[in-house]
Amino acid sequence: MLQEGAHGKWTVSSSDESTEENSESEKPSTSSLLHAAPARKSELQYPCSEARKAAHKRKASPLKLGDKVFSTERPPAEKQRTTQEGLGWCLSSSDEEPEDQGKTTHKETLKEEKCDAPKEHPLNLCKDGDLSVNQKDEEYDESEAQDTWDLLNGGNPFRFFLTKVRGIERKYNTGALHIKDILSPLFGTLVSSAQFNYCIDVGWLVRQYPQEFRKKPLLIVHGEKRESKAELLAQARPYENISFCQAKLDIAFGTHHTKMMLLLYEEGLRVVIHTSNLIAEDWHQKTQGIWLSPLYPRLLQGTAGSAGESETNFKSDLVSYLMAYNSPTLKEWIDLIQEHDLSETRVYLLGSTPGRYQGSDKEKWGHLRLRKLLKDNASSIAAQESWPVVGQFSSIGSMGADGSKWLCSEFQDSLVAAGSSGANLLKCDVPIHLVYPTVNNVRQSLEGYPAGGSLPYSIQTAQKQLWLHSYFHKWSAEISGRSHAIPHIKTYMRPSPDFQKIAWFLVTSANLSKAAWGALEKNGTQLMIRSYELGVLFLPSAFGLDKGYFHVRGKMLSESKDSATCFPVPYDLPPQQYESKDQPWIWNIPYTNAPDTHGNMWVPS
Repeated sequence: MLQEGAHGKWTVSSSDESTEENSESEKPSTSSLLHAAPARKSELQYPCSEARKAAHKRKASPLKLGDKVFSTERPPAEKQRTTQEGLGWCLSSSDEEPEDQGKTTHKETLKEEKCDAPKEHPLNLCKDGDLSVNQKDEEYDESEAQDTWDLLNGGNPFRFFLTKVRGIERKYNTGALHIKDILSPLFGTLVSSAQFNYCIDVGWLVRQYPQEFRKKPLLIVHGEKRESKAELLAQARPYENISFCQAKLDIAFGTHHTKMMLLLYEEGLRVVIHTSNLIAEDWHQKTQGIWLSPLYPRLLQGTAGSAGESETNFKSDLVSYLMAYNSPTLKEWIDLIQEHDLSETRVYLLGSTPGRYQGSDKEKWGHLRLRKLLKDNASSIAAQESWPVVGQFSSIGSMGADGSKWLCSEFQDSLVAAGSSGANLLKCDVPIHLVYPTVNNVRQSLEGYPAGGSLPYSIQTAQKQLWLHSYFHKWSAEISGRSHAIPHIKTYMRPSPDFQKIAWFLVTSANLSKAAWGALEKNGTQLMIRSYELGVLFLPSAFGLDKGYFHVRGKMLSESKDSATCFPVPYDLPPQQYESKDQPWIWNIPYTNAPDTHGNMWVPS
C-alpha cells in the first residue's frame, strides 16, 4: 500500500498496518528461545531494541552501494503479532528503543566485534584490525582527558553538559563530559553508586569506573523481565558487588526509561540525570545531555530529614520519585538522600512513573507536572502567549489521527502553561517546532546509517500519522559542532519569536510519546502514564533572573552578554523546517540510493 505525504513516501505491505496504537514487534517467546540458533559474532551481548540490533548488524556486515540486495521492499518488523497479555514484556513507544522495541532475549557469549571509524579519521571505512568501540573507549580517557574538576567549578552555572564526541574538532568538546569523567576520583572518593537506566551493558559499565572503584557496591535499577532479566543478571555474575532493583511495569508497553546516577562519596552525594544508555555507542559519537548536581554535603547528625531542601523542592521530589518504585531495595538510597543537604540545587525535577492518577495526584508526574511547575514558578513575560514551543527527541510514539488527539491539545496546553494569563488562544497561534533528524542527517553523520539505530521511528507508526511530519525540523547543531553527531538527547523549551530568549528549558529522558508524558482519560479526570522518565527543568527565576527568560547562547547573541544569563542550547536556532525533499528517518525501511559517510547502504533486514 502506498503511503505518501509532504515529507515522505513509503511502500509497505498490508500486514504492516496495525490498528493497535502502541503495537510493537514482539520479543521471541520462551519456546522459540529454546530452539534459537547459537549467538553469532555479529549479535549484541546485551538486551536492546530491534533498531539497535539492525544497526549493529550493518556495522558488522556493511553493504556497499551497488551490492546486490534481496527483499528490500518489506521492513523487517513484520513478525507475527501475538497477544501481549501474560508475556511480561516491557515494551513501549516512549523511548529511544521503542516502536518495535522487543529486546533480544538471547544470551550472547562471544566477543563484541563492533567496528567504528578509526580515531584519526572518523569517516574512514572500518578495516580489519581496527579497534572495537569498547577498545577505543578504554583509551579515550587517556587521550582526551581534561581537568574535570576545573570544568565543574568553572563558568557553567547551569551544570548542563553535553557528552564528548569522537571525530569532531577538539574545541567542540571543551566543557563536555564522558562517563569516565563523571565517575573520576576527581569528583570524590566513591563509596557506592546506583545506576538507573534502560539499556545496560554490565561489563562495559564496570570498565567505566576507575580501577579503585570497580568493586564498590553498585545497584542497577532496570525494567527487564523474564528472559531479558535473566540475561542482565547473567552479565553481572562475575561481579559480586553488583545488585539489582527491578522497576515494576504493570501497564502494557511501559519501560524503565529513566537515566540517572546516584553517587555516594566519602565527601558527600551527587545526582546525575542524563540521556545516555549504559552502552558504548551512546557515549561515543552521539549528542547527549547531562545535568550534574553540586556535591551535596552530609547534614549534621540528628538533623531532620526535611532539612537541606532547595527552593525548587528538588530533595522532596527526588525522594517522592524513588518512593514511587515501591521497592525496599531503594530505601537505603532514600535514607541517604534525606541525610544530605541538597539546598544548592537550582533545577526542578520532572518525572514520570507508571500508573493512573486522579485528583491532585495527576499533577505529580508527566506533562501535567510540567504544567504545574510552569504555572507556579515561571515568571510572566509580556506577549508570551505567542511564543512558540520546541520539542527535540530521538523517538516518536503514536500521536493519533490528527493533532487534536494529544499533541495540539493536552500536551501543548502543558507546554504553554506559563504566561498564558488565562487566555484561550487558537492552537494555530502557538507554533510547534519538532526537531527530528532527516534521512540525510543520519546518512551524513559520523556513524553513517547505523546511527539510525538509536532513532527507532518505525514505518508502522509513521504511516498512521503523516500529518505530524509537517511540524518537523532538521537536526542542525553547527553552533556546538555536533551537526554530524546524531542526537539521542531530548529537550523541550519555549523560545521567543526571534529565538534570542527562552522562557524555560527541559532536558529529559522523555521522547515524544503519550507513554512517556501521559495521556488524559475519563474526560480529563485521569492521567495514565506507562513509563518511568526523568528530567530537570531550568527556570530563570531559580537562577536569580528577574526578567523571566534566559538569553540564548548562539550565533545571534552578542559576546558582550553575561554568560550567567545565556543558556547553552545545544542546537541551532531558529530550527530549519523540512524541505520538500526531506524525509524523517525511519529505521525499518531500506536506503540504497546514496551511500553514507562510510560508503554503505542501509538495509535493516
